[in-house]
Amino acid sequence: MASALSECMLSSDEEEEDPDVDGEGGSCGGVNNEGSSDGGENSDEGGISDGTSSKEQEENAGSSSDDSSESEAEGAELNIDISGSKMTPIVNKESSKSEVVDSKAKTFSELGVSRWICDQLKQLSMKAPTAVQANCIPHVLSGSDVLGCAKTGTGKTLAFALPILNQLAVDPYGIYALILTPTRELAFQIAEQFTALGTPIGLKTSVIVGGRDQVEQANGLARRPHIVVATPGRLADHIDSDPDGIAKLFSKVQFVVLDEADRLLDGQYSEQNFFKECLLQLKTIFFALPKKRQTLLFSATITSALNHLHEVAVKKPYFYEDKSDVATVEQLDQKYVLCPHAVKDAYLVYVVKNFYQNRPSSSILIFSHTCRECQALAIMFNGLGFQVGSLHSQISQHERLSSLTRFRSGRIRILICTDVAARGLDIPHVDLVVNHNVPRSPKTYVHRVGRSARAGRFGGAITFVTQYDITLLQEVEKLIGKKLDKLNVSDKKVTQYVTQVLVTKREAEIKLEQQNFGERKEINRRKAMLLEGLDPDEVEAKLKEQRERR
Repeated sequence: MASALSECMLSSDEEEEDPDVDGEGGSCGGVNNEGSSDGGENSDEGGISDGTSSKEQEENAGSSSDDSSESEAEGAELNIDISGSKMTPIVNKESSKSEVVDSKAKTFSELGVSRWICDQLKQLSMKAPTAVQANCIPHVLSGSDVLGCAKTGTGKTLAFALPILNQLAVDPYGIYALILTPTRELAFQIAEQFTALGTPIGLKTSVIVGGRDQVEQANGLARRPHIVVATPGRLADHIDSDPDGIAKLFSKVQFVVLDEADRLLDGQYSEQNFFKECLLQLKTIFFALPKKRQTLLFSATITSALNHLHEVAVKKPYFYEDKSDVATVEQLDQKYVLCPHAVKDAYLVYVVKNFYQNRPSSSILIFSHTCRECQALAIMFNGLGFQVGSLHSQISQHERLSSLTRFRSGRIRILICTDVAARGLDIPHVDLVVNHNVPRSPKTYVHRVGRSARAGRFGGAITFVTQYDITLLQEVEKLIGKKLDKLNVSDKKVTQYVTQVLVTKREAEIKLEQQNFGERKEINRRKAMLLEGLDPDEVEAKLKEQRERR
């Protein structure tokens, strides 16, 4: 690895991480989601050609090179195995101190839920409870507060939705349950699941998130739906704007659920000032809630931030943690690509293009750590002839939902996103997860690659590592308990992509600058820093520094 690093001489400042969280102004006016074309199935990604004549190819084949596969067809050296022949667990069993939970309940009726719910579950082809459901549902039904920790995709939503519907059917009145979640997409997803399950009792739900008409939302709350699913920022705004009206609507709530609870407060997903703002928003919301209630917290990981959330429970909660899923369920082929920072995008395009051309029906999820980089990559891929969608907090709600829907349905095969898609969202199957950057938190790596190889299927994960990322890669390897294999990529073949990729990426960045991408986010940052009492000149200096780093 050291010898390979000696070739990585080109450098660039690291971009500051941009929080991808919900709040006011998620839609950035004037920004067009270039990566979300409504085209049908992907055509051949032919926007990139190798640019060599047959004579040049013959000369290249005969020349000496450090690549053993120069004479092979383009992409032939990319050994990405998603067939199931060489799979390894995301987290090594020996390095994980997880404990397999053996639940005796084999049916939902044995958990104590009503007959009508069991019938509805059968119609939805849900026959047996998962571990988190089997362990948490009886405690919720008995009236306990619950803190449940289980990985994404294990059925945490049903673990709180089923007992809530069970109790609601007995005595439905007013706003019965409030579910708080960190992202808009997850809010709509939870509401859809409640609606599907609650059809027999005429369940009414309301989604309160940013990017939607606030007056219309207030009118919807006034009609007292049974279930309210909300992001903290928008709901706190409603309560602050009408403390004598909206706040009173929540005075008889029986259940409060914090889904993806760690992410509501975890500082690794946001800046410190936003972390403080989240605390204030939750305080506003909980002040409007009755003390006599059940509080349910569900999360994919246990973090220090949950110490704050643990305090909102009225009673000492029942605690359940299922670690077995991380150690044994999801298996995939994990590799990394070592490349210079300045030409990383050329390596990315080369790998994605050749993987897709060899597997045209596959789905690819590309993670980027900032909204701006995510949008720039989407525009770049679109300009190179790919059909992609993008998913991050700085595009409109309509565009976000459109990208998700088209990716789930297979109308587009490539989705570029920030970590908003790594947690909670229902994306059933992804063949390949690509990390455009090494995540700064090893746990984020686990959440990202966990999008592939779900439900017993096999998949792959590729992480692009530059000369600045070696320490981060080692931290990831320490967490998962194994060394990632290096994916051999022909440097000579990639060089044929460099000029076109760099030019197209620069055009994408110019387009974002012309559209004032992220302007609203900067306004919110300025407001937050001024509210903290910082001098206006100091605020402008900090914002200027952040712009220069980008």
